[in-house]
Parts: sequence; C-alpha cells; structure tokens
Amino acid sequence: MSVFVHRLRVRYSECDQQGVVFNGHYLFYYDVALNELWRDRIGAYHEMVQRGVDVVVAEATIRYRAAARFDDELDIAMAVKHLGTTSLVVTPSFRVGDRLIADGEIRHVFVDPATLVPKAMPDDIRAGLSGSA
Repeated sequence: MSVFVHRLRVRYSECDQQGVVFNGHYLFYYDVALNELWRDRIGAYHEMVQRGVDVVVAEATIRYRAAARFDDELDIAMAVKHLGTTSLVVTPSFRVGDRLIADGEIRHVFVDPATLVPKAMPDDIRAGLSGSA
C-alpha cells in the first residue's frame, strides 16, 4: 500500500520570532495528518470511539532537519511502521518540496475509551492500516 500523504499550508500564526514554524506545531500537524489517514483508510474517527476503541499517544519523537516557513506547502507522509497487538507505530516525514523538514516516530496504544485500559487492535482497523482492507 502506498504511504498516505496529507498537505497543509503553514499559517503565519504558526511561525515563531525567527520566522519559522514553531517546533510544537509539528505534533499538531501530525495529529491532523493522522486524522486524515484514519478517514482515508478506516473511516470517521468518532465512529471508532463509539464502537468502544480509542487510540492514545504513548511516545513521540520528532527530529528537526530544516525550517518550514509561512505559506510553505508542507507534505506529511504517514508511513505505518508497526502494527502490534495493542500498538501502532507511525513514522511521519515532513517535507516542503524535496526538502526534509522533520521526521520522527509516534507510538500509539489502542484503549477502551471509558477506562483507558489497553485493548487489542480491531481486525478491520488492522486491515485498513496494513493495506489488506
């Protein structure tokens, strides 16, 4: 399956005093791209939660390589690296054109939304994320 890519445009308010995207926004950008990946491969996120499954971030690493600036079109490639029993690892890369801006690794855990206790990834979600849907 091809890697899902979501494009967004950097807004002025997301830039810091140096005129580049403030570092904290990359995790926000990731979250936007993850929601779009979910919508594309699985369906509406809230429907999954209504079924009694949610996903929480357990670990996040972002490496900053170059600067993105106001009005840049930022492509966020969302590669699914690992599908465990209760976990999911995504390795996002952020690019402006062919320039690598940032990359990283985000680990999620599937949980019961009421108790936040880990639970197994549902088969339909596994199929959607692995490309066998």
